[in-house]
Amino acid sequence: MTTKADIALLSLLRENARASTADLARRLGVSRTTVQSRIEKLEKQGVIEGYTVRIAHDFERDLVRAHVLITAFPKLAAKVEQALRNMMAVRTLHSVSGQYDMIAIVESPSIKELDAVLDEIGALEGVERTMSSIILSTRIDR
Repeated sequence: MTTKADIALLSLLRENARASTADLARRLGVSRTTVQSRIEKLEKQGVIEGYTVRIAHDFERDLVRAHVLITAFPKLAAKVEQALRNMMAVRTLHSVSGQYDMIAIVESPSIKELDAVLDEIGALEGVERTMSSIILSTRIDR
């Protein structure tokens, strides 16, 4: 069971996963030992699956992104998913209902490289068709 204290700790870790145990303890008003034991408990429970890096807005702003809608042949969908998982340009993959089976969010440093990624996705064994939309700007990001 996750407590209010755990939720507060998770919130601080979302802000900065590299924060020191001492800093987290100070901000939460508890001991370092308490913070460390809560983190270990949350990791064991699978609440915390890992830690990540947040990229500076200035760096990300220069990346070219696209939403790629993908229809896969049903018997090969798992193979398509695995191939997409192995592509570093694929940032997120969603399974969706409707005309398409998946939506991949991809990013590349240039249009030329994005074009190559889109071609690579379209050529994957099991991909029936794709439709891509390049993201021009982000109006809301919560």
